[in-house]
Amino acid sequence: MKFIVSSTYLLKQLQVLGGVINNSNTLPILDNFLFELDNSKLTVSASDLETTMSSTLDVDSDSNGSVAIPARLLLDTLKTFPEQPLTFVIEENNTVEISSNHGKYALAYADGNEFPKAVSLENPSKTSLEGDILANAISKTIFAAGNDDLRPVMSGVFFQFSQDNLTFVATDAHKLVKYTRKDVSADQVAEFIMPKKPLNLLKGILAGSEDTITIEYNDSNAKFTFDNTELVCRLIDGKYPNYEAVIPKENPNKLTIDRMQFLNSVRRVSIFSNKTTHQIRLKIAGAELNISAEDIDYSNKAEERLTCDYQGDDMQIGFNSRFLTEMINNLNAGEVQLEMSLPNRAGILTPTDGLDEGEHVTMLVMPVMLNS
Repeated sequence: MKFIVSSTYLLKQLQVLGGVINNSNTLPILDNFLFELDNSKLTVSASDLETTMSSTLDVDSDSNGSVAIPARLLLDTLKTFPEQPLTFVIEENNTVEISSNHGKYALAYADGNEFPKAVSLENPSKTSLEGDILANAISKTIFAAGNDDLRPVMSGVFFQFSQDNLTFVATDAHKLVKYTRKDVSADQVAEFIMPKKPLNLLKGILAGSEDTITIEYNDSNAKFTFDNTELVCRLIDGKYPNYEAVIPKENPNKLTIDRMQFLNSVRRVSIFSNKTTHQIRLKIAGAELNISAEDIDYSNKAEERLTCDYQGDDMQIGFNSRFLTEMINNLNAGEVQLEMSLPNRAGILTPTDGLDEGEHVTMLVMPVMLNS
Protein backbone atom coordinates (compact mmCIF):
# COMPACT_ATOMS: atom_id res chain seq x y z
CA MET A 1 0.00 0.00 0.00
CA LYS A 2 1.50 3.30 -1.12
CA PHE A 3 0.27 6.85 -1.72
CA ILE A 4 1.60 10.37 -2.31
CA VAL A 5 -0.07 13.41 -0.70
CA SER A 6 0.66 17.11 -0.09
CA SER A 7 2.00 17.66 3.45
CA THR A 8 -0.02 20.82 4.24
CA TYR A 9 -3.23 19.41 2.72
CA LEU A 10 -2.91 16.28 4.89
CA LEU A 11 -2.01 18.27 8.02
CA LYS A 12 -5.01 20.59 7.61
CA GLN A 13 -7.42 17.63 7.44
CA LEU A 14 -5.75 15.75 10.32
CA GLN A 15 -5.78 18.77 12.64
CA VAL A 16 -9.56 18.96 12.27
CA LEU A 17 -9.94 15.21 12.95
CA GLY A 18 -7.49 15.35 15.86
CA GLY A 19 -10.10 17.26 17.88
CA VAL A 20 -12.06 14.02 18.25
CA ILE A 21 -9.25 12.09 19.94
CA ASN A 22 -9.25 12.10 23.75
CA ASN A 23 -6.04 12.60 25.74
CA SER A 24 -6.59 9.32 27.53
CA ASN A 25 -8.41 6.50 25.78
CA THR A 26 -9.56 3.21 27.26
CA LEU A 27 -8.85 1.49 23.92
CA PRO A 28 -5.27 2.08 22.71
CA ILE A 29 -6.43 1.82 19.06
CA LEU A 30 -8.32 5.12 19.53
CA ASP A 31 -4.98 6.96 19.82
CA ASN A 32 -4.63 6.38 16.05
CA PHE A 33 -5.99 7.78 12.83
CA LEU A 34 -7.51 5.12 10.58
CA PHE A 35 -6.22 5.44 7.00
CA GLU A 36 -8.37 3.62 4.41
CA LEU A 37 -7.04 3.75 0.86
CA ASP A 38 -9.17 3.02 -2.20
CA ASN A 39 -7.00 3.92 -5.21
CA SER A 40 -6.84 7.74 -5.36
CA LYS A 41 -9.31 8.22 -2.47
CA LEU A 42 -7.91 8.21 1.06
CA THR A 43 -10.41 8.26 3.93
CA VAL A 44 -8.96 9.22 7.31
CA SER A 45 -11.05 8.69 10.48
CA ALA A 46 -10.74 9.48 14.19
CA SER A 47 -13.02 8.24 16.95
CA ASP A 48 -13.61 8.31 20.72
CA LEU A 49 -16.43 5.68 20.42
CA GLU A 50 -19.10 8.37 21.04
CA THR A 51 -18.09 10.55 18.07
CA THR A 52 -16.47 9.42 14.83
CA MET A 53 -15.29 11.85 12.18
CA SER A 54 -13.84 11.07 8.78
CA SER A 55 -12.52 13.08 5.82
CA THR A 56 -11.89 11.93 2.27
CA LEU A 57 -8.72 13.23 0.58
CA ASP A 58 -7.49 12.99 -3.00
CA VAL A 59 -4.09 11.30 -3.18
CA ASP A 60 -1.86 9.87 -5.87
CA SER A 61 -2.13 6.07 -5.61
CA ASP A 62 -3.40 2.91 -7.24
CA SER A 63 -3.39 0.59 -4.20
CA ASN A 64 -5.89 -0.39 -1.49
CA GLY A 65 -5.70 -1.18 2.21
CA SER A 66 -6.25 0.13 5.72
CA VAL A 67 -3.90 0.90 8.62
CA ALA A 68 -4.09 2.75 11.95
CA ILE A 69 -1.28 5.30 12.40
CA PRO A 70 -0.41 6.96 15.78
CA ALA A 71 -2.13 10.35 15.70
CA ARG A 72 0.10 12.42 17.98
CA LEU A 73 3.34 11.27 16.34
CA LEU A 74 2.02 11.87 12.84
CA LEU A 75 0.64 15.34 13.66
CA ASP A 76 3.85 16.42 15.37
CA THR A 77 5.86 15.27 12.34
CA LEU A 78 3.61 16.93 9.75
CA LYS A 79 3.66 20.28 11.58
CA THR A 80 7.39 20.58 10.93
CA PHE A 81 7.27 20.17 7.14
CA PRO A 82 7.07 23.01 4.64
CA GLU A 83 4.66 22.37 1.71
CA GLN A 84 5.92 19.33 -0.25
CA PRO A 85 4.72 15.94 -1.49
CA LEU A 86 5.10 13.11 1.03
CA THR A 87 5.22 9.44 0.05
CA PHE A 88 3.67 6.95 2.47
CA VAL A 89 4.66 3.30 2.03
CA ILE A 90 3.24 0.55 4.24
CA GLU A 91 6.05 -1.97 4.78
CA GLU A 92 5.69 -5.66 5.63
CA ASN A 93 7.52 -5.22 8.97
CA ASN A 94 4.59 -3.32 10.52
CA THR A 95 5.95 0.16 9.84
CA VAL A 96 4.77 3.06 7.71
CA GLU A 97 7.65 4.77 5.97
CA ILE A 98 7.16 8.45 5.12
CA SER A 99 9.60 9.95 2.60
CA SER A 100 10.00 13.73 2.30
CA ASN A 101 12.38 15.86 0.20
CA HIS A 102 14.97 15.59 2.95
CA GLY A 103 14.58 12.29 4.70
CA LYS A 104 12.74 9.16 5.74
CA TYR A 105 10.67 8.53 8.89
CA ALA A 106 9.28 5.20 10.08
CA LEU A 107 6.26 4.80 12.39
CA ALA A 108 4.81 1.59 13.76
CA TYR A 109 1.21 1.04 12.71
CA ALA A 110 -1.69 -1.08 13.99
CA ASP A 111 -4.10 -3.23 12.01
CA GLY A 112 -6.85 -1.08 10.51
CA ASN A 113 -9.44 -3.80 11.14
CA GLU A 114 -9.14 -3.28 14.92
CA PHE A 115 -10.45 0.28 14.57
CA PRO A 116 -14.12 0.60 15.66
CA LYS A 117 -16.50 1.06 12.71
CA ALA A 118 -18.68 4.18 12.59
CA VAL A 119 -22.37 3.56 13.27
CA SER A 120 -24.58 3.46 10.20
CA LEU A 121 -27.97 5.12 10.75
CA GLU A 122 -31.07 3.04 10.04
CA ASN A 123 -33.94 4.93 8.35
CA PRO A 124 -32.77 8.41 9.36
CA SER A 125 -34.75 11.66 8.98
CA LYS A 126 -32.95 14.36 7.04
CA THR A 127 -32.52 18.15 7.03
CA SER A 128 -30.15 20.44 5.14
CA LEU A 129 -28.92 23.92 6.02
CA GLU A 130 -25.98 26.23 5.39
CA GLY A 131 -22.83 25.57 7.44
CA ASP A 132 -22.58 29.08 8.83
CA ILE A 133 -26.20 28.99 10.06
CA LEU A 134 -25.47 25.82 12.04
CA ALA A 135 -22.17 27.21 13.40
CA ASN A 136 -23.99 30.37 14.49
CA ALA A 137 -26.79 28.40 16.18
CA ILE A 138 -24.19 26.37 18.09
CA SER A 139 -22.10 29.34 19.24
CA LYS A 140 -25.23 31.26 20.34
CA THR A 141 -26.42 28.38 22.54
CA ILE A 142 -23.60 26.07 23.64
CA PHE A 143 -22.21 28.40 26.33
CA ALA A 144 -25.48 28.06 28.26
CA ALA A 145 -25.43 24.25 28.40
CA GLY A 146 -24.70 22.70 31.80
CA ASN A 147 -21.72 20.66 33.01
CA ASP A 148 -23.54 18.55 35.57
CA ASP A 149 -22.90 14.82 35.02
CA LEU A 150 -25.97 14.02 37.14
CA ARG A 151 -28.22 15.82 34.66
CA PRO A 152 -26.83 14.68 31.31
CA VAL A 153 -29.80 15.98 29.29
CA MET A 154 -28.87 19.54 30.26
CA SER A 155 -25.23 19.09 29.25
CA GLY A 156 -26.07 19.28 25.55
CA VAL A 157 -27.95 21.43 23.06
CA PHE A 158 -31.57 20.55 22.29
CA PHE A 159 -32.35 20.51 18.55
CA GLN A 160 -36.04 20.98 17.74
CA PHE A 161 -36.95 20.73 14.07
CA SER A 162 -40.35 21.40 12.49
CA GLN A 163 -41.88 22.37 9.14
CA ASP A 164 -41.93 26.03 10.26
CA ASN A 165 -38.50 26.52 11.81
CA LEU A 166 -35.44 25.08 13.52
CA THR A 167 -34.96 25.80 17.22
CA PHE A 168 -31.84 25.22 19.33
CA VAL A 169 -32.03 25.42 23.13
CA ALA A 170 -29.43 25.16 25.91
CA THR A 171 -29.82 25.62 29.66
CA ASP A 172 -28.06 24.83 32.94
CA ALA A 173 -31.04 25.87 35.14
CA HIS A 174 -29.46 29.29 35.86
CA LYS A 175 -29.49 30.58 32.31
CA LEU A 176 -31.28 29.54 29.15
CA VAL A 177 -30.86 30.40 25.47
CA LYS A 178 -33.40 29.73 22.76
CA TYR A 179 -32.23 30.36 19.20
CA THR A 180 -34.73 30.05 16.34
CA ARG A 181 -34.32 30.20 12.56
CA LYS A 182 -37.57 30.81 10.70
CA ASP A 183 -35.79 30.87 7.32
CA VAL A 184 -34.92 27.15 7.45
CA SER A 185 -37.15 24.17 8.19
CA ALA A 186 -37.26 20.38 8.28
CA ASP A 187 -39.55 17.95 6.47
CA GLN A 188 -40.83 16.41 9.66
CA VAL A 189 -40.95 17.21 13.36
CA ALA A 190 -37.96 15.89 15.30
CA GLU A 191 -36.23 16.49 18.63
CA PHE A 192 -32.85 15.31 19.88
CA ILE A 193 -30.09 16.36 22.29
CA MET A 194 -26.58 16.82 20.87
CA PRO A 195 -23.53 16.49 23.18
CA LYS A 196 -21.09 19.40 23.45
CA LYS A 197 -17.95 17.82 22.03
CA PRO A 198 -19.17 17.18 18.47
CA LEU A 199 -20.91 20.56 18.49
CA ASN A 200 -17.67 22.35 19.38
CA LEU A 201 -15.92 20.49 16.55
CA LEU A 202 -18.66 21.47 14.08
CA LYS A 203 -18.64 25.09 15.28
CA GLY A 204 -14.90 25.35 14.61
CA ILE A 205 -15.07 23.80 11.15
CA LEU A 206 -18.25 25.45 9.87
CA ALA A 207 -17.84 29.08 10.98
CA GLY A 208 -18.19 31.24 7.86
CA SER A 209 -18.82 28.20 5.63
CA GLU A 210 -21.36 28.44 2.80
CA ASP A 211 -21.37 24.68 2.20
CA THR A 212 -24.63 22.84 2.62
CA ILE A 213 -24.70 20.53 5.64
CA THR A 214 -26.92 17.47 5.60
CA ILE A 215 -28.06 16.38 9.06
CA GLU A 216 -29.40 12.83 9.35
CA TYR A 217 -30.73 11.58 12.66
CA ASN A 218 -32.65 8.79 14.35
CA ASP A 219 -33.37 8.06 18.02
CA SER A 220 -29.80 7.32 19.02
CA ASN A 221 -27.37 8.92 16.55
CA ALA A 222 -26.89 11.93 14.32
CA LYS A 223 -24.73 12.31 11.23
CA PHE A 224 -23.48 15.57 9.73
CA THR A 225 -22.20 15.44 6.15
CA PHE A 226 -20.53 18.36 4.37
CA ASP A 227 -17.85 18.99 1.78
CA ASN A 228 -15.63 15.87 2.09
CA THR A 229 -16.26 15.25 5.80
CA GLU A 230 -18.65 13.14 7.86
CA LEU A 231 -19.28 13.31 11.60
CA VAL A 232 -21.37 10.66 13.36
CA CYS A 233 -22.15 10.97 17.07
CA ARG A 234 -24.25 9.34 19.72
CA LEU A 235 -27.08 11.51 21.01
CA ILE A 236 -27.75 12.18 24.70
CA ASP A 237 -30.49 9.89 25.89
CA GLY A 238 -33.39 11.33 27.86
CA LYS A 239 -36.21 13.85 27.74
CA TYR A 240 -35.36 17.55 27.60
CA PRO A 241 -37.05 19.72 30.26
CA ASN A 242 -40.07 21.77 29.16
CA TYR A 243 -38.18 25.01 28.65
CA GLU A 244 -41.19 26.97 27.36
CA ALA A 245 -42.74 26.68 30.83
CA VAL A 246 -39.95 28.70 32.47
CA ILE A 247 -39.97 31.61 30.00
CA PRO A 248 -42.19 34.28 31.61
CA LYS A 249 -44.81 35.51 29.14
CA GLU A 250 -45.86 38.79 30.79
CA ASN A 251 -42.91 41.16 31.24
CA PRO A 252 -44.19 44.72 31.56
CA ASN A 253 -40.85 46.26 32.64
CA LYS A 254 -38.60 46.83 29.62
CA LEU A 255 -35.09 48.25 29.75
CA THR A 256 -33.25 49.11 26.50
CA ILE A 257 -29.56 50.00 26.70
CA ASP A 258 -26.37 50.16 24.64
CA ARG A 259 -24.85 46.67 24.75
CA MET A 260 -21.15 47.54 25.10
CA GLN A 261 -21.81 50.19 27.73
CA PHE A 262 -23.91 47.73 29.74
CA LEU A 263 -21.33 44.92 29.33
CA ASN A 264 -18.35 47.06 30.38
CA SER A 265 -20.23 48.43 33.35
CA VAL A 266 -21.30 44.98 34.58
CA ARG A 267 -17.74 43.69 34.13
CA ARG A 268 -16.21 46.55 36.12
CA VAL A 269 -18.73 46.51 38.94
CA SER A 270 -18.59 42.71 39.27
CA ILE A 271 -14.89 42.90 40.23
CA PHE A 272 -16.14 44.27 43.56
CA SER A 273 -18.83 41.64 44.07
CA ASN A 274 -18.73 38.73 46.49
CA LYS A 275 -16.42 36.04 45.13
CA THR A 276 -18.83 33.18 45.78
CA THR A 277 -22.18 34.72 44.74
CA HIS A 278 -20.89 37.16 42.06
CA GLN A 279 -24.04 39.12 42.88
CA ILE A 280 -24.71 42.50 41.28
CA ARG A 281 -27.75 44.70 41.85
CA LEU A 282 -29.63 46.54 39.13
CA LYS A 283 -31.76 49.41 40.36
CA ILE A 284 -33.90 51.03 37.69
CA ALA A 285 -35.83 54.25 38.13
CA GLY A 286 -36.93 56.56 35.33
CA ALA A 287 -34.22 56.74 32.67
CA GLU A 288 -31.44 55.76 35.06
CA LEU A 289 -29.92 52.35 35.66
CA ASN A 290 -27.82 52.00 38.78
CA ILE A 291 -25.49 48.94 38.82
CA SER A 292 -23.85 48.11 42.15
CA ALA A 293 -22.00 45.32 43.93
CA GLU A 294 -20.63 44.86 47.40
CA ASP A 295 -18.38 42.35 49.10
CA ILE A 296 -19.13 42.89 52.78
CA ASP A 297 -16.33 40.55 53.95
CA TYR A 298 -13.67 42.78 52.41
CA SER A 299 -15.48 46.14 52.48
CA ASN A 300 -15.28 46.35 48.67
CA LYS A 301 -18.06 48.07 46.81
CA ALA A 302 -18.73 49.68 43.46
CA GLU A 303 -21.58 51.57 41.86
CA GLU A 304 -22.16 52.93 38.35
CA ARG A 305 -24.94 54.97 36.83
CA LEU A 306 -26.02 54.59 33.21
CA THR A 307 -28.74 56.30 31.22
CA CYS A 308 -31.18 53.92 29.56
CA ASP A 309 -34.58 53.78 27.99
CA TYR A 310 -36.95 52.21 30.52
CA GLN A 311 -40.68 51.59 30.54
CA GLY A 312 -42.14 50.09 33.67
CA ASP A 313 -42.24 50.38 37.46
CA ASP A 314 -39.13 51.26 39.46
CA MET A 315 -37.48 48.04 40.53
CA GLN A 316 -34.43 46.37 42.02
CA ILE A 317 -33.25 42.97 40.85
CA GLY A 318 -30.12 40.91 41.52
CA PHE A 319 -28.18 38.78 39.02
CA ASN A 320 -25.10 36.60 38.99
CA SER A 321 -22.69 38.84 37.08
CA ARG A 322 -20.89 35.92 35.43
CA PHE A 323 -24.07 34.67 33.77
CA LEU A 324 -25.13 38.17 32.77
CA THR A 325 -21.69 38.99 31.29
CA GLU A 326 -21.62 35.73 29.35
CA MET A 327 -25.02 36.40 27.84
CA ILE A 328 -24.47 40.04 26.87
CA ASN A 329 -21.14 38.95 25.40
CA ASN A 330 -22.84 36.39 23.16
CA LEU A 331 -25.24 38.86 21.57
CA ASN A 332 -23.84 40.72 18.58
CA ALA A 333 -26.11 43.73 18.75
CA GLY A 334 -25.75 47.47 19.23
CA GLU A 335 -28.53 47.57 21.82
CA VAL A 336 -30.08 44.95 24.05
CA GLN A 337 -33.41 44.78 25.82
CA LEU A 338 -33.90 43.33 29.31
CA GLU A 339 -37.52 42.45 30.09
CA MET A 340 -38.59 41.77 33.66
CA SER A 341 -41.78 41.19 35.62
CA LEU A 342 -40.79 40.77 39.29
CA PRO A 343 -37.47 40.68 41.21
CA ASN A 344 -37.90 36.92 41.77
CA ARG A 345 -38.79 36.05 38.16
CA ALA A 346 -36.32 35.45 35.34
CA GLY A 347 -35.17 38.36 33.22
CA ILE A 348 -35.31 38.03 29.42
CA LEU A 349 -32.47 39.42 27.37
CA THR A 350 -32.92 39.98 23.62
CA PRO A 351 -30.95 41.88 20.96
CA THR A 352 -32.84 44.81 19.41
CA ASP A 353 -30.75 44.77 16.21
CA GLY A 354 -27.94 42.88 14.44
CA LEU A 355 -30.00 39.77 13.60
CA ASP A 356 -30.44 38.20 10.17
CA GLU A 357 -33.85 37.88 8.58
CA GLY A 358 -35.66 34.98 10.28
CA GLU A 359 -33.24 34.82 13.23
CA HIS A 360 -34.54 35.06 16.81
CA VAL A 361 -32.60 34.89 20.07
CA THR A 362 -34.12 34.80 23.55
CA MET A 363 -31.86 34.57 26.60
CA LEU A 364 -33.19 33.98 30.05
CA VAL A 365 -31.24 34.69 33.23
CA MET A 366 -32.45 33.67 36.70
CA PRO A 367 -32.27 36.38 39.37
CA VAL A 368 -30.50 35.98 42.72
CA MET A 369 -32.10 36.97 46.00
CA LEU A 370 -31.01 40.40 47.14
CA ASN A 371 -30.06 40.77 50.79
CA SER A 372 -31.48 44.19 51.52
